[in-house]
Amino acid sequence: MINRVVLVGRLTKDPELRRTSNDIAVTSFTLAVNRPFARNNDQDQQADFIQCVVWRRQAENVAQFVQKGSLVGVEGRIQTRNYDDQDGNRRYITEVVADSVQFLEPKGSNQGYQDNQNQSSSKQSDYRPRKEEPKKQESSLSDIDIADDDLPF
Repeated sequence: MINRVVLVGRLTKDPELRRTSNDIAVTSFTLAVNRPFARNNDQDQQADFIQCVVWRRQAENVAQFVQKGSLVGVEGRIQTRNYDDQDGNRRYITEVVADSVQFLEPKGSNQGYQDNQNQSSSKQSDYRPRKEEPKKQESSLSDIDIADDDLPF
């Protein structure tokens, strides 16, 4: 059986570091992952909000080095669990237990992302994309001379 998950997304709020009774660090966070090609009528990008949990030293690192808006990559497995709440109702939880969390932006660089998001929402964005130099095209498939007999199909 295979249970493997790989996600790239942004944290929806600051991660929460807790400790078990045995003093083991555990950090929980929610990751917003954009859906590919899924847009509603207003052309807003839709996202899934996925609960993640990470343990031990990696949990301490996540709590220390990422914050709301940080872009991270998560690799792990899906786990389900259930419990009875105070009213006696059975609650089910599905979450990703992370084996690895990769920080995909330099520390503090997501502040620019958050500032840009705040400006976008107030319709006062002065964002102008940097002009990229055109890439040099070394060769294209049309420049290659291959006989039909040389193709394997």
